Amino acid sequence: MKRFLIPKHSKDVEQDEDTKKQDEKRKAKMRKYDDSYLEFGFTHREVNGEDRPQCVVCLKFLSVESMLPSKLKRHLKTQHPNLVNKDRDYFHQKMCENKLQQASFSRQTHVNSNALLAYYKVAYRMAQCKKPHTIAEELILPAAMDLVSIMIGEQASQQLLKVPVSNNTIRRRIDDMAEDINYQLVDLLKVKEYALQLDEATDNSKDAHLICYVRFIHEANFWEDLMFCKPITGGTSGQELFDIVDSYMDEHEIPWKNCVGVCTDGARAMSGRFQGLQARIRNKAPNALWTHCIIHREALAAESLSKDMSDVVETVVKVVNYVKTRPMKARFFAKLCDDMGADHSSLLFYSSARWLSFGNSLWRVFELKNEIYAFLVDEKHPCASKFNDQEFLSKIGFLTDLFEKLNILNQSLQGRESHILQLSDKIAAFKKKLELWKNYTTKEDYTCFSQLNIFLKDNQIALPKILKSVFQDCLTKLSLALDRYFPENETRHMNWVRNPFIDKVPEFFTVQEAEQFVDLSTDSNAKFRFQTLPLVEFWSKTTKEYPLISTLALRVLVPFATSYLCETGFSTVAAIKTKYRSKLDIEKEIRVAISKITPNLDKLCKEKQVHPSH
Repeated sequence: MKRFLIPKHSKDVEQDEDTKKQDEKRKAKMRKYDDSYLEFGFTHREVNGEDRPQCVVCLKFLSVESMLPSKLKRHLKTQHPNLVNKDRDYFHQKMCENKLQQASFSRQTHVNSNALLAYYKVAYRMAQCKKPHTIAEELILPAAMDLVSIMIGEQASQQLLKVPVSNNTIRRRIDDMAEDINYQLVDLLKVKEYALQLDEATDNSKDAHLICYVRFIHEANFWEDLMFCKPITGGTSGQELFDIVDSYMDEHEIPWKNCVGVCTDGARAMSGRFQGLQARIRNKAPNALWTHCIIHREALAAESLSKDMSDVVETVVKVVNYVKTRPMKARFFAKLCDDMGADHSSLLFYSSARWLSFGNSLWRVFELKNEIYAFLVDEKHPCASKFNDQEFLSKIGFLTDLFEKLNILNQSLQGRESHILQLSDKIAAFKKKLELWKNYTTKEDYTCFSQLNIFLKDNQIALPKILKSVFQDCLTKLSLALDRYFPENETRHMNWVRNPFIDKVPEFFTVQEAEQFVDLSTDSNAKFRFQTLPLVEFWSKTTKEYPLISTLALRVLVPFATSYLCETGFSTVAAIKTKYRSKLDIEKEIRVAISKITPNLDKLCKEKQVHPSH
């Protein structure tokens, strides 16, 4: 009979078997947990989308097919025979204990994760405040526990003990954040044109450091940040300084070809045309423009005084040092100032390394001229008679006003996100003011020199002609010094960047650049944006439409014009590396303290093992 039947195809047989398995699986999934199964020591939990039985004693999961009283009983008898006679209440208690334990583990993990994030934030704040690492354990944690215990409760304050704040732990977290900040910075630099600002200095421990800042365009504006602060282990020649910079670039694969500017001071190791640091960088980066720090140039120009005025400066410095370097005389002078009703009771030291120092010192001397005269007479000092000489005091008054104006200029040159066009305008304005002041002094009008004018009026003095010529000679020498350090044609070829909407095309443009320049200068929409946006933002937002011209403009604007950031960086080094922290590795500490980039704390927390203590 079988031979007359048509046999099934093998594929049909396989399909039938698959269908049968799916039906069995569907039946298995349809089995539901019943509360009565707890009598056999079983609860249930969902695992991979399946409702599976779980033993409350050994916590083992059985298969879905085992969701039957007979199979659950068999597990209890074979695996836990000593519990066969236990009642339902016993297994219910075991189930509750298991749930509490699981909740405790989950809560503990959450607390440890919060503790990890908490001590990263504590370390970050400490680094930004430039405080020693030990302050967390000695002050921050005890103070926080006091606050929490009083305001919330003692139990809540004990949770703070789970935050590790030891000295070494804080240091490791600061190192982690410094590495993350550096990684983010390098990631931005690899695809952008950038400019460098470099300087070297010595800290309180006599250790030399090379500090470097970088600037580039990010989101249509300047982004300035610390690139590195490296110790100088050898000499400070141009080659040795360049090796430090070059090794950082090679280590992080930052292309030299994208460097468009270098700004340093006038030290030979930095500014040398052949062997200096800037020359070696420009050999690697042909597009880089070197800028001698404008603030340093202004300070050098301010030192150009006539011989008569130089004698006045020497006398003032000698008197200040005589009073200030002797503690007993300084105390007597302070008492004398108080007795005479002066607004101040001490003089100010002059330091040639500080830009504003001489102007401030002169101002205080001229303010306390009567007190200084009385003190020097008591001390029988040879300079006493000079402080009773109206001609000598007139010179001090003139220098006080002049250096006050120079200090105002110097302060206007300081700051972040400045470019050479901005600062050259301020220098040009000061040059014109010098000519204006010379004209006024010729007419015997001293209202532009406020302290001198008040002194002359109060004492009813008419300046002799020889003194007028001394003042005019001083202004002339200063004007010539500024012309020498700031030539008029220094930025003339950059005027098209200030205002591209002019008819004349710069002669040094290529044909393609000239064509784009013409297109831009006749673009009404671009002209409207130019009137409403800052200069840097305007050129940054024009790069897509006019890439050639915008690139040239940004290569003028991106380079630093001063080494102001390096000076502020060294101030931070001095604040961090005190005599009590002289062995500190400053590079990572200063990066976290002053970088504009915020470390990715969530990422750092994920990379670290969550543990309640270290």
